[in-house]
Amino acid sequence: MLLTAIIIYLAITVAIGAWSSRLVKNSNDFVLAGRSLPLFLSASALFATWFGSETIFGASSVYLEDGLQGVIEDPFGGAMCLVLFGIFYLKPMYRMNVLTIGDVFRKIFGKRIEFFASAFMIPAYFGYVAAQLVALSLVLGTVTDLSLQQGILISAGIVVLYTFMGGMWAISITDFIQTTMIVIGLVWVAIMVAKEAGGVQEIFSKAPEESFQFFPENSLSGWIHYLGAWIILGLGSIPSQDIYQRVMSSKSEKVAVRSTYLAGLFYVSFGLLPLFIALGAKVLYPELYLENKQMLLPSMVLQHGGLPIQIVFFGALISAIMSTTSSGLLAPSAIISENLIRPYFGKKLSDRHFLWILRINILTVALIATTLASWESDIYELVAGASILMLVSLFVPLTAGIYWKKASKMGALMSMVFGMIVYLAAEKFSWTEENHLIGLLASAFSMILGTFAFPDKKTHLHELP
Repeated sequence: MLLTAIIIYLAITVAIGAWSSRLVKNSNDFVLAGRSLPLFLSASALFATWFGSETIFGASSVYLEDGLQGVIEDPFGGAMCLVLFGIFYLKPMYRMNVLTIGDVFRKIFGKRIEFFASAFMIPAYFGYVAAQLVALSLVLGTVTDLSLQQGILISAGIVVLYTFMGGMWAISITDFIQTTMIVIGLVWVAIMVAKEAGGVQEIFSKAPEESFQFFPENSLSGWIHYLGAWIILGLGSIPSQDIYQRVMSSKSEKVAVRSTYLAGLFYVSFGLLPLFIALGAKVLYPELYLENKQMLLPSMVLQHGGLPIQIVFFGALISAIMSTTSSGLLAPSAIISENLIRPYFGKKLSDRHFLWILRINILTVALIATTLASWESDIYELVAGASILMLVSLFVPLTAGIYWKKASKMGALMSMVFGMIVYLAAEKFSWTEENHLIGLLASAFSMILGTFAFPDKKTHLHELP
């Protein structure tokens, strides 16, 4: 019965994608839903940006090992990213009226930087989507006899299908339904766990002391590690297309700003529920915790929950993962189409052609991500790695381009290239545990050095009407 319910839910999701395709008339509709989303769709889409495998599987298992300090990156860093984006980045970007964040780099620094920024951004999404495919496969594997590889292929096929047809419209509408399922499912399971354990206080009393330690030990290394965790998602996802496309799909600037604040509040609030559920599950069923930490929550519900709660929980779980996956597929597809292909073939191809190019790109990204998912199955590492790549290469140029009038094209290029090179070198030779901080500092230093060594004369963003 549970498998039947999951199949019906997946069929409904695909049907929504098919229906949403009627709303797609051009590439703007496909990428940004025609910039017409009301607050409830915009906020739910933003809330669902990262509320997927990392939050439910990865963060909950890491929390049981390391306490709150282990999950600073997500959900706390993710919520901070949404709020910072709304305060400092949204308004200047929204007023540019462009399709992708690659276009933002072009508006500020020109076509060459647009190309490099896009090229640096795209690879990050392969690992991001791969993580979601692994997670969705693990969920399907708990209720069927599918192997990990078979689950990955089926998961990719389902998400590709509805994203291919409806683009951002399909993502936004399904996000609202999926957000509702996520909230209902997690609240229901949290109540079940609390009752089984004898109350919330009983769960907290049996938890290790470090489970609730929010701040690090009072040492330099402790605070550096703490800061490093905050900025992986908190700053690293600011220059990302998936955040950009969800925010810029709002019907007005005011709606966009409000949606970031609401989504940030919802994200940190409901992002704590999987942690509480995992803590309760560890207290109630320690044998499941020892068997597989990443699958603790679904295993608990499957073995100890009734059919109604199983249907709601697995519906919520699949909802969260599919939402994140679909957005991760559309983001690099839009960048490839609008920032790598259109500048060179824009005069030869119509918008209808680019709409099909977008859809073909979705298939290509899914193929690469599926291959990567077969190689690496650590969800938390796959997602963190994706954000770090954008942190060390794109965060500084974007921020400098918006807020520093002197920021030059060469400074931006050096910031991207040297930030990435230094980070990759630090990773290869294991310089520290916080190599992304070294990469970020190298990116900032290169931005300053390049700007003063190679200034350029241009009309800066601040000077545009």
